[in-house]
Amino acid sequence: MPTTPAKHRTKPNVLFIVIDQLRADCLWGGLADVTPMPNLRALMDEAVSFTQHYSVVNPCGPSRASILTGQYAMNHGAVRNGTPLPHDTPNIATELRKAGYLPLLYGYTDSAQDPRQFHANDPALTSYEEVMPGFHEVVEMRLEQSLPWRADLLAKGYDVPPYPDIFRPNGPRLDDPALYRAEDSDTAFLTDQFLRGLLGRPAGWFAHLTYIRPHPPLVAPEPYNHLVNPAEVPAPVVAGTLAQEQARHPFIALNHAQTPISSVVEGFAGLQPTRENVASLRAVYLGLAAEVDHHIGRVIAALKEAGIYDDTLLVVTADHGEMLGDHYAWGKQTFYDAAYHTPLIIRDPRRPQAQVVKAPTESVDVTPTILEWLGQPVPDTMDGRSLMPFLRGETPTDWREFTFSELDFGNPITATATQKALGLRAEDANYCILRGAQHTLVHFNAGLPPLLFDHAGEGEKRDIAGDAAAQPVLLAMTRALLDHRMRHRGGRFRRMMISQEGAVVAQNQAI
Repeated sequence: MPTTPAKHRTKPNVLFIVIDQLRADCLWGGLADVTPMPNLRALMDEAVSFTQHYSVVNPCGPSRASILTGQYAMNHGAVRNGTPLPHDTPNIATELRKAGYLPLLYGYTDSAQDPRQFHANDPALTSYEEVMPGFHEVVEMRLEQSLPWRADLLAKGYDVPPYPDIFRPNGPRLDDPALYRAEDSDTAFLTDQFLRGLLGRPAGWFAHLTYIRPHPPLVAPEPYNHLVNPAEVPAPVVAGTLAQEQARHPFIALNHAQTPISSVVEGFAGLQPTRENVASLRAVYLGLAAEVDHHIGRVIAALKEAGIYDDTLLVVTADHGEMLGDHYAWGKQTFYDAAYHTPLIIRDPRRPQAQVVKAPTESVDVTPTILEWLGQPVPDTMDGRSLMPFLRGETPTDWREFTFSELDFGNPITATATQKALGLRAEDANYCILRGAQHTLVHFNAGLPPLLFDHAGEGEKRDIAGDAAAQPVLLAMTRALLDHRMRHRGGRFRRMMISQEGAVVAQNQAI
């Protein structure tokens, strides 16, 4: 048999896991004590945990575009589920191919395709859940399709209803189990497929493993539907009554109306946010998080059994968070930290030591980190900054002081209810968030009032933007936000100059 070139035999493996809609406080924070996630906690004992890590944009499609391209949404432009990502935008898959890797996708990237690359009748232009250029889709596991999983259920004798009824609780209660057993769930199926594909694969692989859970619809198979006792789950964080919360800003009541509690569970139209219903759904969500943790534990065990755990860079994060009733909100399309604060755990097999990093990090940092770890150049289009100094136990002296996020809540084709109510064009239906050590600024477009939170005071429970004493802080934060956007303004060739020596690219100096 022909021998494999040495350069391929010695390439390390990379496993990049993204969990959909997992809040950071399931691992560190208010929900950690009641969320059974022993495998990720064990991983943290030999990895670097970034506890102030934030998604730079929501929801799923835009967030994953930013994670995988290392770009802020204001630069890659795919700001909504269904907004195309330009096909020639460098991403982790296109760059790893240059290093000889076949980027394996087990799951989904939620990428709307560039219509310039397809005929108008091509089915690729009918779904926002397509595959980002450069990836090799090994197992299709998209939320609204998941055809291999459905085929597996049919082969096992299940009566499989269409989406979304497949995710309806199998009974009259919110916490009734899913129609499928735990060993046949979407999470279990994807893990099984990944482990089967991993066995016997030559060293030097890159795999992007993406779990849809605990993303809604909130339904869990037994025993995960009752794994967490609702009575033990902390109550949501709120700023007074519902009326007091909604009086804080014109956006809030409209956001509540767009994503009521019934929007996160299938088959319960008109569901009321009673204390019992809220606690029950929060418990089901945590049970789903525990199910994902169980299967990540299976993956880690398989890597160890195959003798490749210490040859594999392991990165675990989430695309965004979930409100879970905090501030009476559900989903992730709001401005509170719970919608953006996500876990990030990186185990570097070259230095498997526990470390906690509290420096502010962003989802755009992950791809540059993986590329640098592999010795690959980071494209000058990427806004993120490699976290390699932290993995080496160092703290950069010039690290960022803020994290930045943004969200578009409009639709250029069919105006959203929030757009209509506020009288906004799609271009104006957006806001930016700048989080500093002491304050967070939420700046709305189109003249809507800003919000300002003091972390040393009441935090997100009280908006101080209108306080006379807070005006210097409001001005300083607004200037810092403007500086940030100007510093990272888009442009494919922004760090390139044409000279007598040819095209010259400056080192990526994003902060």
